[in-house]
Amino acid sequence: MQTRRTLLTGLTTLTASAFLAESSALAKKKAISKAKGKKPSASSLVSDTGVPASTPLGPLDIQARWACILDYTTGAVLLEKAADERMPPSSLTKMMTIYIVFGMLKSGRLSLDQKLPVSETAWRMQGSKMFVPLGQSIAVQDLIQGVVIQSGNDACIVLAEGIAGSEQQFANLMNASAAKLNMTNSHFLNCTGWPEEGHYMSARDVATIAWHLVHDYPEYYHFFSEKEFRFNGITQGNRNVLVDKGLADGLKTGHTAAGGYGLCASSKRDERRIIASLNGMPSSNVRAHESERLMEWAFSNFTNVTFYRKDQVVETIPVWMGTESVLPLVSPKDVIATLPHGWEKNMKVSLDYESPIMAPINAGQAVSARLVISGNGISPQQIPLVAGKKVEQKGLIGRAFTNIQYNLGLGSKGGA
Repeated sequence: MQTRRTLLTGLTTLTASAFLAESSALAKKKAISKAKGKKPSASSLVSDTGVPASTPLGPLDIQARWACILDYTTGAVLLEKAADERMPPSSLTKMMTIYIVFGMLKSGRLSLDQKLPVSETAWRMQGSKMFVPLGQSIAVQDLIQGVVIQSGNDACIVLAEGIAGSEQQFANLMNASAAKLNMTNSHFLNCTGWPEEGHYMSARDVATIAWHLVHDYPEYYHFFSEKEFRFNGITQGNRNVLVDKGLADGLKTGHTAAGGYGLCASSKRDERRIIASLNGMPSSNVRAHESERLMEWAFSNFTNVTFYRKDQVVETIPVWMGTESVLPLVSPKDVIATLPHGWEKNMKVSLDYESPIMAPINAGQAVSARLVISGNGISPQQIPLVAGKKVEQKGLIGRAFTNIQYNLGLGSKGGA
């Protein structure tokens, strides 16, 4: 029988044992006044759609055509605008290029001091450059810095050819990785983001690859936070203005006529990390101010709340035919929700479960029970719960006696 039990209604009803309030400190500044967009030329594919972004707090005017902002810990989407629409990603593409490189490093198929040759194709590549010299070989670490700091198209091609033999073959690796990461609105034809028909990403997919770069390869993520890199006698600064100003610790910018000005940034304050993916802005100046404004907005207006710790008992439910009458339920991970500030009182936490559960049950076993967090200002979250301890089945005589009691109406299947 499906049962729902309300555990919490409003954070003011929680006891210290049931709720561990660990919200991040509220930023001192509130979000700046709404943006007043300047439309780009009609010849560009980038235009102000006139549609505000969607947020848990209501519509918000932004100057990016495509956007997705999420909380790293919970995955909660704080802002989105045309987040699943296919867009020209420009150099944001290079985040996937570097994801492949980091994977090769972690697997041991590539090393930081390994040198890769510079082909004429790489040397002749236009756009932003690391200025690799023709006919020489460059260390992988230098090439990584050339990509993430200098946005070097030439460095991307050296890496692609060195790893896969050709840029086309490398693009196949990129598409395979995108499929594994469930980036359903991405397709890669090159490793640089050079404009090509059929080469696209979505703002949500850009945020997804950013999340995986932070999560999957923390040992290499530091490259994104470096503020400048000198190679071949030329010093170039990090093109990500938020990194340069110390407001983010990565990731990447991009610009083409078709895609406009874009930026994906990740920033950590205290225990919270925000990932912001923005594209389709009309100028580098707008990109700088809008990305800073929206990052501040995300930190200022939301907080992470811990409801239950990993392995903390959430509730007990009845057991049928067990040596114990109830089973403690626990979460296999911390239960955390991202909430708008001041909205905690509207929260509701419920437990959905099948009752009763039949013994035997092993500790850690998945059971038909889930914690449901809902309320104004957040999307409902469902967290599967597992058995907090082992409960043996009664012996033959015990089971027979329980059945007799039940048939005589002297007991129920809940806890018998």
